[in-house]
Amino acid sequence: MILTVTLNTALDITYRVPALKPHASHRVTQVTERPGGKGLNVARVLAALGHEVTVTGFTGGATGRIVQDQLTAVPGVVDALVPVSAATRRTIAVVDEQTGDTTQLNEPGPTITPAEWSAFQEAYEDLLPSMAAVALCGSLPPGVPVGAYAGLVRLAKAAGVPVLLDTSGEPLRRGVAARPDLIKPNTEELAELTGSHEPLRATQDARRRGARSVVASLGTEGLLATTPEGRWRATPPARLRGNPTGAGDSAVAGLLSALVEQLPWPDRLSRAVALSAATVLAPVAGEFDRAAYEELVTRVAVTGEVTAA
Repeated sequence: MILTVTLNTALDITYRVPALKPHASHRVTQVTERPGGKGLNVARVLAALGHEVTVTGFTGGATGRIVQDQLTAVPGVVDALVPVSAATRRTIAVVDEQTGDTTQLNEPGPTITPAEWSAFQEAYEDLLPSMAAVALCGSLPPGVPVGAYAGLVRLAKAAGVPVLLDTSGEPLRRGVAARPDLIKPNTEELAELTGSHEPLRATQDARRRGARSVVASLGTEGLLATTPEGRWRATPPARLRGNPTGAGDSAVAGLLSALVEQLPWPDRLSRAVALSAATVLAPVAGEFDRAAYEELVTRVAVTGEVTAA
């Protein structure tokens, strides 16, 4: 069983319009909605890959009830979300069908009380002993301490559970100091953490700050991994047009599933890049095109070298 943590869960709503124009009214051609937030996106992909997943985090209000109702329809996903009094947030993705570009609007999330945060920590600690790995994903809702992920990393490590951290800003900086097994920042998040805009140097610095392994997302250029076992670069076979919403979360699912399956790093990166690319190609934000994934995973170029730990 794999655990994903989404402290700022969401109901993701996607609108498709013929063309998005500022200061204009738009006729929406299609509306879709699904449980969202980075950890729930990761969980959905993990389940599609055949892994059993437990999801936890916060849920509240009418929006939270919709999220939980829809989670029951996802095979392989167990709902362990913790109830709160304030309403779960919504995110809006507006897809321009003419260009394929997406405009994203994200609400801040509910304010979490100290009692609700304490209840979550107890629930999280109870879940850890039965987990093969845990992913801590996304932003912190108002009221949650900025060092929250650092504490959750330490609890996972104390339980002997490998932990992946995927967040940004000060929560990432503090979380890295707690020594997670893996972080997956994009280049902007990595530069903010380390002060370096050169990806290889920045990944090496992030390891010195505490992360055991660092996989940096280079956007359309793929992934760069710096680990105790070596350094690798994984590149998709071609630039792809589509909706990038959830592509990074699919990459996290690829990395986490491959970690649990004990695959070598080149195979982990191939899977992560192929899943990310297949998510860009999917018609619904945050889903992945399975046929595209199975074709792409054999064509991802991985270069690098094995080094001493």
